[in-house]
Amino acid sequence: MRVENILQSKKSNSVVTLPRGTSVSEAAQLLSERRIGAVVISKNGKSAEGILSERDIVREIGARGVGCLTDSVEDLMTEKVKTCTRQHTTDNVLNIMTEGRFRHMPVVEEGELIGLISLGDVVKARLEEVSAEKDAMADMIMGR
Repeated sequence: MRVENILQSKKSNSVVTLPRGTSVSEAAQLLSERRIGAVVISKNGKSAEGILSERDIVREIGARGVGCLTDSVEDLMTEKVKTCTRQHTTDNVLNIMTEGRFRHMPVVEEGELIGLISLGDVVKARLEEVSAEKDAMADMIMGR
């Protein structure tokens, strides 16, 4: 299965973005309100300059205390963002996310942000794929 299939199955492919200069506190509030785990940092809503996750915020609060909430998102964001395209396979993306120990990956094509997938999205897609393969094998064995 490809990332393209995951994007098609999602209710919305809109990506929540924030510009540099936004406070970490504002980002945390947005994550909470939208019930999402990460926000892409972008000057125009079309590029992925960085990504800030709830884990990034919690890790920094643990290290420095709540004072970090007044920092700008660019102070905590991951700048070297790993991205994928619609053509990446679920196995490939799962390996990249597992090795990098992150849970959100922007989908970018020709430099433009077209979606955001989570580890949960990838696992769900992979489980559906495995289930379909199991059913096909059972049908083949039963001669259906």
